[in-house]
Amino acid sequence: MSCRKSITLIALLSTLLAAQLVQAQGFGRRYRIEDNDPPPTEVVIARWRFGTNGLIGHMGWSHNYPDSEQNLNEFVDQTTRIDIETLSYRLLELGSPEIFDYPFAYVSEPGEMELTEQEVVNLREYIERGGFVLIDDFDSVYEDHMANLREEMHRVFPDHNFERLDADHPIFDLIFTVRDLQTMAPYVSGGELIYWGFVNSQGEVAIVACHNNDLANFWEWYGNPRYPLQPATEAFRMGVNFLVHSMTH
Repeated sequence: MSCRKSITLIALLSTLLAAQLVQAQGFGRRYRIEDNDPPPTEVVIARWRFGTNGLIGHMGWSHNYPDSEQNLNEFVDQTTRIDIETLSYRLLELGSPEIFDYPFAYVSEPGEMELTEQEVVNLREYIERGGFVLIDDFDSVYEDHMANLREEMHRVFPDHNFERLDADHPIFDLIFTVRDLQTMAPYVSGGELIYWGFVNSQGEVAIVACHNNDLANFWEWYGNPRYPLQPATEAFRMGVNFLVHSMTH
C-alpha cells in the first residue's frame, strides 16, 4: 500500500471514529441514551438516572434500557386492563421534580449509587408521597453492592431498614401468584435470590430490591435461548405485581 493511500485510509478511519464519538454524546457519559416522549396512558414507567460512584463506568443505571421497559409494557398491556402502551416509559434524573409525576420507578445497579443531596431529598419525598421503586440488577459477586444500597438508603431514612420479603407476602400474589422466588436463580449470578422490602411511614412496601437477580435482563432477553420461558415468565409476572402495587397502595 502506498504512503498516500495509507494516509487517506487513516484519515477516513479517524473521521468515522470522530463521528461515532460525537454521536455518543448525549444523556450518558459514554453512550447516547435518549429520553422518550410517552403517550398519555394511565401509567408510565420512570427509569431513574442517579449520581454514581463510577463502579460501572457511571452507566449502571442504564442497563437494559429501553428494551426491558418496552417488553414489560407489552406484557402488561396483553395481560391486564391497565391503559399502557409499549412506549409508556420515561428516563428521568432522580434530582428532577418530574419524578413525582410517576408512581412507579425502576433503578438499575444500586451498587454504583452515590446520591447527591438533592437526590436524597427527592427520594425521601417520593417515598413519603406514596411512590414505589423497584431496585434491580445487583448481586453478591460484589459484596459491597448491597452494603452500598443500605448506606445510601440510610442517608434517606436513617431510622428505616430493609426487611426480607418471603413468598407468602401479598405483593407476590397480587395479580399473578409467584410461588417460587428462586425460579430465576440458575440464570443469574450471586446465589440465593433475596427480595428486600422497604416500608414507608404508612406501612406500605415502597421499595423492592431484587438482590442476586436481574429482572430487566429477563424482560429484555426473554426470547434468547439463555433465558428459558418459565423463569422469564415469572420475571414478567413479578413486574406486573410490582406495577399494580404501585398503583393501588
